[in-house]
Order: sequence, then C-alpha cells, then structure tokens
Amino acid sequence: MATTILLARHAAHPLLGKVLCGRMPGVELDETGRGQAVHLGARLTALRPVALLTSPVSRARDTAAAIAAATGLAAQPCDALNEIDFGAWTGAHFADLAGDPAWSRWNTARAEACPPGGESMQQAQARVVAGIQRMQAEHPHGTVVAVSHADVIKAALLWCLGLTLEAHARFDIDPASTSTIALWPGGGKILWMNQGVTA
Repeated sequence: MATTILLARHAAHPLLGKVLCGRMPGVELDETGRGQAVHLGARLTALRPVALLTSPVSRARDTAAAIAAATGLAAQPCDALNEIDFGAWTGAHFADLAGDPAWSRWNTARAEACPPGGESMQQAQARVVAGIQRMQAEHPHGTVVAVSHADVIKAALLWCLGLTLEAHARFDIDPASTSTIALWPGGGKILWMNQGVTA
C-alpha cells in the first residue's frame, strides 16, 4: 500500500523561457497553456486522485483550476509547493542575467548557491519534501495531485533518487508534464518523469 504523488508542473504562459518569473503575481496561462491544463485535467481524472494541492502562484492555481474542473476536487493552496523565491532576480529577463557571476554560480553550484535576497534550492527542497511527507501521512493509500514548478519538482525527484542538487540539469520538467512518486513506510520510488501532455 502506497501513496502516489503526481507532481504536475503548471502549464505554459507568455513569459516562459524569457523571464525568471519566480513568485511574480499576475503571470497567467496563455491559450496554449489553457489547452494544456484542460488536457492534463482529463488525463489525471483517469488516475482517480483523492486530493489536489497547488502552489499559490497564479499560473499554478490556473492549472489546478482546470484539474479541479475535470476531477471534481477542490484545489487546496499549499506553500510547500510554492516556486523558489528568486529574490532580486524575480522578473528579470534571462538575457540580462547571462552576464551575472551569481547567476552563473546558481546554475553550476545549485547545492550551494542562493539568489540574492532569495531562497536556496536546498531550502526549497526541504520544504517540498516536508510537504510530500505530509501528503503521505494524510493519504497513506491514495493518489494526490500536486501542482508546482520545474525546479521544485526537480528537487523532490532528486530527493527520491538520492541524488544531490547538482544533478538538477540532467533532466527536464516541461510545462503541464507530470512526474510521479510512490511512497510507502520506509521507502519510495519514481514511477515516471516528465510525462508530457499535448494541447
């Protein structure tokens, strides 16, 4: 008997790949993202989830709303699933960050680096793992959908795999994809990673 955690990344938005949005308010899904979210909700319905939790950031909440409409579950805000706090980098264009030595260190020494005035990936990993463990305790035999963000999902998967955060660049987490962890007392495993959805 195990808890299944479906880690879903939020769907696409207009700033994707251009701006480090972080916890910026008002970043809404675009037409492609809304289609992705609807398809994601339809696919997850077949897995019969018993709970739906979401990062409080708007693009995650919008994705969770589409899943809620499909599954009939109420989307519950969950701070453990929140995006990394990127501090002074929040809202910066990736092109402008390219020459920043601190940004380079963030991408090459992820286990140690921290955004200026923000949160380290290690801190983000600690909170998402604590959140997953609470989900396991509350739903020991059920399936939970957890809508979050790429780096936060990566942190959870690296924890399950027993890898350091330096391995974060070895796999991708695409918009509207799901990655799934099964947990039981004393153990766990990854069932799949970065399973995509077609809008």
